[in-house]
Amino acid sequence: MRIGKLSPGGLQGIRLGRLAHWPRRIVSIVALCASVAAFGLIVESQYSEYLFGESLQKPAESQAGTRLQPERQVVARNAAEEGRYRALSEFVARRYLVSQEVAYDLVRVAYRAGHQLQLDPLLIIAVIAVESRFNPIAESVAGAKGLMQIIPKYHTDKLEEFGGERAVYDPAANIQVGAKILKDYLRLTGNLGSALQMYNGALGDTEDQYSNKVLNEQSRLQQALSQTSARAQTASVVRTASARSQVSILPLD
Repeated sequence: MRIGKLSPGGLQGIRLGRLAHWPRRIVSIVALCASVAAFGLIVESQYSEYLFGESLQKPAESQAGTRLQPERQVVARNAAEEGRYRALSEFVARRYLVSQEVAYDLVRVAYRAGHQLQLDPLLIIAVIAVESRFNPIAESVAGAKGLMQIIPKYHTDKLEEFGGERAVYDPAANIQVGAKILKDYLRLTGNLGSALQMYNGALGDTEDQYSNKVLNEQSRLQQALSQTSARAQTASVVRTASARSQVSILPLD
């Protein structure tokens, strides 16, 4: 079978037709590449932490700083608590003529009980001061015993947790039980003054003599803390001013 020659005009038409498709193909390829690149950026931003680890996202020094920050906060908090314990134990030792070491231990126990029961630790310390003047073996004619003058027969359930009635003379157990009793009375009455009067068994006292004694002692304890804090701030300002003056008088090169 004979095939005729392809005319030059026909060949040129085919070539121009093929060339007409190239711009559209180039645009499609560019669009495809842009889509792939965009998808890659999205994947990297969303999942790089899981794919490559956090170390590639944050500098090492930033991670170290993040870890150290809570530790610094704990150290600062512990230092602040230590300062409060020391200030209160010094005040108690002077006012009630007890050993400062013993006063320090009792203050710590009172703070622990207060934090556990959401009760002001200074209130607990004030009750101890009024009830027994920090004498752990104090006993009244009514049978109240220990630091917070607990009458065991009325609170056997609370003492049972610490080993029974004999625990009433253990300072830590006595403070824990006394604080729980006071917290129960506060829930029952909804009023601090009434709760304190009930704690002392003096609800019939219309002048609230007992609650006034406790609240006045609480105020004195707070004042002792405030004075200590003020002295510490003054000392800090003096040290800062002294350091700045020493820097200012350094000779220039």
